[in-house]
Amino acid sequence: MSAAPPPTPPQSPKLSRPSLVRKAVGLNCPNCGAVMTLRTFSNAVNIVCPGCASVLDATDPRMQILQEASNRKPPTLLLPLGSRGKWKGTSYEVVGCQLRAITVDGQSYHWFEYLLFNPFAGYRYLTEYEGHWNDVTVCRAIPKSISNTTKPKVIMGDQTFTHFQTANATTTYVIGEFPWQVRRDDKVFTKDYISPPFMLSSENVAQETTWSIGEYTSGKDIWQAFKLPGSPPSPRGIFANQPSPFADRPKTFWNTSVLLLSLALLVLMISYVISSNKEVFSSTYDFSQRPGQEASFVTPVFEIGGHPSNVELKINTDLSNNWVYFNFALINEQTGEAYDFGREVSYYTGSDSDGVWTEGDRSNTATVPTVPPGHYYLRVEPEMSAGSVPVHYTLQVVRDVPSFSFFLIAAVLLLIPPIWLTGRAYRFEFNRWQESDYAVSSGGSSDDE
Repeated sequence: MSAAPPPTPPQSPKLSRPSLVRKAVGLNCPNCGAVMTLRTFSNAVNIVCPGCASVLDATDPRMQILQEASNRKPPTLLLPLGSRGKWKGTSYEVVGCQLRAITVDGQSYHWFEYLLFNPFAGYRYLTEYEGHWNDVTVCRAIPKSISNTTKPKVIMGDQTFTHFQTANATTTYVIGEFPWQVRRDDKVFTKDYISPPFMLSSENVAQETTWSIGEYTSGKDIWQAFKLPGSPPSPRGIFANQPSPFADRPKTFWNTSVLLLSLALLVLMISYVISSNKEVFSSTYDFSQRPGQEASFVTPVFEIGGHPSNVELKINTDLSNNWVYFNFALINEQTGEAYDFGREVSYYTGSDSDGVWTEGDRSNTATVPTVPPGHYYLRVEPEMSAGSVPVHYTLQVVRDVPSFSFFLIAAVLLLIPPIWLTGRAYRFEFNRWQESDYAVSSGGSSDDE
């Protein structure tokens, strides 16, 4: 189900620059006698009575009634008629408002279009839907269409806009004065194209097309400009041309992460070059679990020289469908300081209907992070299930081994932020386009991005 389409502004004629600023003119409605204020002078074509909502001909001195009053309850205007404020460096007054609607899948969506007027700058519009605002002006040029694309695109100036939604919009309520003929139940055919924070919209009626461009605007800025009481309604959902809060952040984070990963990789390569990776002890042993057998033993003393560095113990066995567990202690002969650790080695193989399978590994390694130079020996205590086939194994001690683990840890930590931001950015855009003509339905996917 699509959300309400981005609002498109009504047509506006070219204005002649008045020679002086005149005061608003007071009139009376011929239908109900209510006092009306004419704010746009000779520019007004229609004026809608604020008392009975009759549409009157502002060009007729007798204020001919063009459309009878509506019995519908008038909506609450966030920008009341007569509100004045300085917007984009120019003073404007709110002179009119339309409430428009479309129906999608049996549900109606409404948005407001507030008409602003300045006797020298002319007209512009502020549109609002679900707390989302756009500052809209009429285009003086026609965009160029691009064909052969999944989604239709148009180019206006040096900017490309992508089609978002097509709809038939109906005016459901109108109040104030307008420089064009306006009625309740007026219908227009609209097309909206987006390039956040901008939206390019077309309105077609009676074979005449008007283009307008809107820029997504903060409600807080409007409240400050027109000095409105309270605070604007909070935006709900994601609007068509609402700028993504993530914008280029994923790209920035990816660039930073790639740079830091490159530095980490360089450090890893340097460590591989400068590490001695020197074997200081190697010996082969046999073991079988027998009752009453003393399993533990110590190796001959070996020297670990150089600067303090890591020490890696490699265990290689000839296990088959069995396991063996080793308790180790690397002990400094002079100080008695011991580094205790353990490792299990298990390896199983067989075959079934899917073919030959294996589980585990005949080898394992253990690394002691920082070991001072000195003379050391290993205390070894193997154990395995009773009655097992004897295992033949080799112990190899190597000092100053280059470690890949720090690079893996760094890679994981550095990749988490850009991956997370990319996911959030993708989700934001996905939810945006779910409100368009290209939404992905639950039963399958449409032509999405």
